[in-house]
Amino acid sequence: MHVPGKADYAIRAVAELARRGEPTKCRDVAQAQDIPLKYLVNILSDLRRARIVRSQRGADGGYWLMRSPDKLTLAEVMEAVMGALTTVGGELPGELDYLPGNEVLSQVWVTLDLRIRGVLESVTVADLVSGDLASLR
Repeated sequence: MHVPGKADYAIRAVAELARRGEPTKCRDVAQAQDIPLKYLVNILSDLRRARIVRSQRGADGGYWLMRSPDKLTLAEVMEAVMGALTTVGGELPGELDYLPGNEVLSQVWVTLDLRIRGVLESVTVADLVSGDLASLR
């Protein structure tokens, strides 16, 4: 599975906001996580549209999580910035149309998507911040 850098950056940014627990400037998140500032601005915009983060302008402004980190999964963060978790040639696994003899391959991709989703939905941002990944065992 290929995890785009954008998804990795988004998860790291959300974890940083969870650690801080207060409105945090974009540049502070970028610096703390070594994420290019211009790229992070776009990522935070995607996360804001997905209602994962809020923002406020001004001296006391910044970004913060809209939900408790223990209610926010890595799957939600990734989908907010990259869309579907699993695609095959740009198509969703359940929407593939194979010729006779290859139909079973669709089941492989659907199963792969369910397993990937299962892992990413079992880990919350709070788990990531605490370092407790017991849910993966």
